[in-house]
Amino acid sequence: MMHLLKRAWIGVVCLGFSFAATFALAGDWPMWGGTPSRNMVSQEKGLPVSADVGQPGENGAIDLSKTKNVKWIAKLGSAAYGNAVVANGRVFLGTNNGTPRLTKYAGDYGILLCLDEASGKFLWQLAVPKLSAGKNRDWEQVGLCCSPTVQGDRVYIVTNRCEVLCLAAQGFNGKNEGPFTDEAQYTAGPGKPPIAQGAGDADVIWRYDMRDELGIFPHNMTSSSVLVIGDHLFVTTSNGMDWSDKHMPAPDAPALICLDKNSGKLLAVERSGISRRTLTSNWSSPAYGSADGKPMLVFGAGDGFCYGFDPDFVAHPGPAAKASAPGAPPNVPTIKELWRCDCNPLSHKIKDGKPIKYGDADGPSEIIATPVIDHDRVYVAVGQEPEQGEGIGALTCIDATKTGDITQTGKIWVNDKVGRSISTVSISDDMLFICDFAGIIHCLDPQTGKEFWNHDTEAHIWGSTLVADGKVYAGNENGLLNIFALSKEKKLLGTIDFKDAVYSTPVAANGVLFIATQNNLFALQQK
Repeated sequence: MMHLLKRAWIGVVCLGFSFAATFALAGDWPMWGGTPSRNMVSQEKGLPVSADVGQPGENGAIDLSKTKNVKWIAKLGSAAYGNAVVANGRVFLGTNNGTPRLTKYAGDYGILLCLDEASGKFLWQLAVPKLSAGKNRDWEQVGLCCSPTVQGDRVYIVTNRCEVLCLAAQGFNGKNEGPFTDEAQYTAGPGKPPIAQGAGDADVIWRYDMRDELGIFPHNMTSSSVLVIGDHLFVTTSNGMDWSDKHMPAPDAPALICLDKNSGKLLAVERSGISRRTLTSNWSSPAYGSADGKPMLVFGAGDGFCYGFDPDFVAHPGPAAKASAPGAPPNVPTIKELWRCDCNPLSHKIKDGKPIKYGDADGPSEIIATPVIDHDRVYVAVGQEPEQGEGIGALTCIDATKTGDITQTGKIWVNDKVGRSISTVSISDDMLFICDFAGIIHCLDPQTGKEFWNHDTEAHIWGSTLVADGKVYAGNENGLLNIFALSKEKKLLGTIDFKDAVYSTPVAANGVLFIATQNNLFALQQK
């Protein structure tokens, strides 16, 4: 059971500066969080509050004629922990190879599916072989758990092999755009006979291997949703502990890097020493916004601190070669730290004058949720991988205009009634919504942290809330999608039973609500 929980968890963590017009169509959801601020709010209207998703037949297929408010259903693998994104008429989602779309790929692979948005029809896939190091770096059958980011005709994805890939959004169309040209060998895996590429395959434009280039040691799985700002990609490396959960193989490797979006060249790295303080791994995704009118990059780290960084790293050169530590390349600019805030209350770290060990139900946690930046404030919760179970947590509101170590001076409020959480917040209409792992949905005042209401869904929650169409959507491990009115008074509008665990976050795009279970992607539309 513990192995199954571990497998499920590691897939969940399996989101110029004028970016809005360049990403996708107005009603699209082209990245984790929808926008670089990562606030889980959509402007879509007319979304359903009820649906009958049917019953799987003997072969697992669902008869669409026996459903209600279901536009289409697309079969995924046997496990799907990635969150869907929707852009330019296509839907992208990570899964595994439990139900092969292309028979030439046999066995365990990480799969990125590209589907037609209108029909759910399969268009193409990226097949990523597993790392030979085994489950300690690339857990079996988890698949590809990161949300891709789509900008124009390019798709940026972090793979289960700890790589950043740039793909052609249209897939392989008979000619290779390059400069990467060895998809046949790449999809087969090192030392294996190449697999001929054709219709239905991905076209890789460039590849950056964080293990080879930076010495990164991913803990169980790599997880980051790429953040695109101008010509720059900001990526979490997933650097973490080894199998013992006590040894950090790459203590000087960066937890956050920047690449050139056109070439994949390394442009900058953080040098805040995050890896040396990491509790398990770095799985959160970076966010972007502004504070005091200045651009800001925000990152929730594996040491339990939330960081504010200056995205303009050109003015901050890296150290000379002789002064550089292994894993932090010399002569590469530094992503300059502006502030840091320890999001673990002191009572979670010390009891009766003694340190509380990591993993204790009353002890400290890392940050796995993606921070959200909104009106000069950053909101982020602490949590642990669900294998550790439930425990105390905290949701912190940070003043992002301050500088330095702002643990004592920058916390506007802390709500310690929110338990361990791996969920990203939704902020809308003077309300903040967040789920904790125990399965409780909280509605808070974003100004004070005061709770308006909460609701126990009676099952663990791994995804995040989505606010859309005057409603709040959240799925749970029992397969129930809970739908509330966007209100300071609790009003449960309904539930939809998917009869399969929902570990992902609901996505709304172009009048359709997308819900991924372990085996299917449902496109729900009010009829």
